[in-house]
Amino acid sequence: MAALTEEQMNAFRDRLGARAQELRDDIRRELDVKDEHIDVASEVPDPGDSSFADLAVDLGNAAVSRDIFEMRAVEAALARTDDGSYGECLDCGSDIPIERLQVQPTAERCIACQEKYEKTHADGARGATM
Repeated sequence: MAALTEEQMNAFRDRLGARAQELRDDIRRELDVKDEHIDVASEVPDPGDSSFADLAVDLGNAAVSRDIFEMRAVEAALARTDDGSYGECLDCGSDIPIERLQVQPTAERCIACQEKYEKTHADGARGATM
């Protein structure tokens, strides 16, 4: 079990829950904006305006993808708070320092194991939770 007090665990759970709600709101907002840009792109006869609308849609897709990826990390962290494994390194089982969790509440690994993970998963390291 991680060396977090019940009060600290509740604070992280609240923080993660709030972040999950922010991400849901951001995703909804991005999808609404994306729909507006698609409508504009289909209505605009000017190729320059259409190109800009297409770019806006692509940027919106990237933002939604980023938010969905973070949402998965937040949901996984919330699941760990529920099963009692929050704050424990997935690889070595040691406690993740609270300072690390304060900076990166979705952290799955201690720093040493995260560094090893990133070295062995270089292609997927961009998406790894620090």
